[in-house]
Amino acid sequence: MAIRKSKTKAPAREKKQYKQKRMIESQVFDIPTLKELSRLIGKRIFDTLDHPIAIGKEAKVFRATKESVNGKKTYLAVKIYRIETSSFDKMMDYLKGDARFNKVKNKKLDIIKTWTRKEYTNLRLAYGAKIHVPKPIGYARNVLIMHFLGEKGKPYPTLHDYGPINPKEDFNQLLVDIRKLYTLGLVHGDLSPFNILQTPKGLYMIDMGQAVILKHPKAQEFLERDVRNILKYFKKYGIKKSEEEMIKYIKQK
Repeated sequence: MAIRKSKTKAPAREKKQYKQKRMIESQVFDIPTLKELSRLIGKRIFDTLDHPIAIGKEAKVFRATKESVNGKKTYLAVKIYRIETSSFDKMMDYLKGDARFNKVKNKKLDIIKTWTRKEYTNLRLAYGAKIHVPKPIGYARNVLIMHFLGEKGKPYPTLHDYGPINPKEDFNQLLVDIRKLYTLGLVHGDLSPFNILQTPKGLYMIDMGQAVILKHPKAQEFLERDVRNILKYFKKYGIKKSEEEMIKYIKQK
């Protein structure tokens, strides 16, 4: 028996939400990205791409699962940068002046591929210096793979969503990590409560694609902005430090 299609029109709001969802999916899962994900699954980097755990302007982060021979599951975080809708001018602001990546061509795909490689490189350097960041696993095209920060398959919340567990300890640990990053020769460049995760092991910095070397022409400006964002947030929890005091500590050898 054939099923007749209803002639009733879908409500305008539902139709709009459906179109927006499809638009987001098409922006993330273009054919080359799907092929890259298929290749990564074929290489057993992970077995399944599960569901989104974070959505940003430039990228979407998914939880992925890898199963061992004995059936034990390991979770990964897979960050996929959008090719068509990312803020390319903003990205170039961080790429230009960074001697490691300043040969990037002013083309969408080249910018995204370079940005993905840049975030992996920054994570690898920071993780190697024992700074609290996700452990990088690899990258390909516009896809970045990292260890999953969470429990029982659920991601840890951001500092903005959860708040500090112990304001003084959290602040001091974050300050030490910012200083370690500076000693390593990097400035995060976009640090705020939105890209810091609250975990049982302390605060973890994420979104390292923006991080620039100290010789970048805007490194000092980015550092001062990071410091102001952190001070503004922790001031609500009784932490009183001056911007000058923090920057002096960060730069202290």
